[in-house]
Amino acid sequence: MTKSYDDIIHLPYHVSATRSPMAAIDRAAQFSPFAALTGYDAAIKETARQTNKRIELDDHMKIALNERLQIITDRIQEYPEIAITYFQPDEKKNGGTYVTAIGTTQRIDKYDRVIFMTDGTAIPIDEIINIEGQIFEVD
Repeated sequence: MTKSYDDIIHLPYHVSATRSPMAAIDRAAQFSPFAALTGYDAAIKETARQTNKRIELDDHMKIALNERLQIITDRIQEYPEIAITYFQPDEKKNGGTYVTAIGTTQRIDKYDRVIFMTDGTAIPIDEIINIEGQIFEVD
């Protein structure tokens, strides 16, 4: 019984007399994957990425936030630790995400309406939807 390819397995390998052999790196390159739609996957992921709509605060919530901002301003020298939830607009699409920054307040710029945290985070006051912290707890 003979095995498959026994009749050709030991035949000599053909070498061209007119062409030089291809370099191994060039041979490997011809079998590499081809991306016909470069960037298509990234575009699909960007389209599928979800964003949130900005929440519009009612007057009651705006008053409550202003009271909390005043408490922070009055006690800014204590460097109070607070958690601020604010809207961060998306750079590429309509909408954005809600981010919660936890840290100590360094200063409040009332002219530019920005809160600066000690870690360098700058939070626009107009984008804030909630402020939490022990500074607001009544003893």
